[in-house]
Amino acid sequence: MRLLHTMLRVGDLDRSLAFYQQVLGMKLLRQKDYPEGRFTLAFVGYGSEADTTVLELTHNWDTGSYDLGNGYGHIAIEVDDAAAACTAVREKGGKVTREAGPMKHGTTVIAFVEDPDGYKIEFIQRKTGSDSY
Repeated sequence: MRLLHTMLRVGDLDRSLAFYQQVLGMKLLRQKDYPEGRFTLAFVGYGSEADTTVLELTHNWDTGSYDLGNGYGHIAIEVDDAAAACTAVREKGGKVTREAGPMKHGTTVIAFVEDPDGYKIEFIQRKTGSDSY
């Protein structure tokens, strides 16, 4: 068994695809419209669906926005340098909600950004040696 994808409902698919591709550097892996159901599925990620876990962006054509609720946490992406990743996001028009720094009660360097729909994305700075999250 393996984890295949995480699904997020998005209000504006083009805006979301631009963010995940142009700001976070993911690739559009596949996209399909379902006219009978009035929705589109788009899968984005850093590698093949055969080898990596990806994001499924679901756009229901008749829904322009969603309440995020209080049960959703975040998506985590490993980066070499969390501060540099924040700078890159900001330069591309993205929103940084927590600058890079040590996590509370720990030493792991993290940062948070937000996608156009308000979903939180955590950058976790890659550790070297035997350090772990």
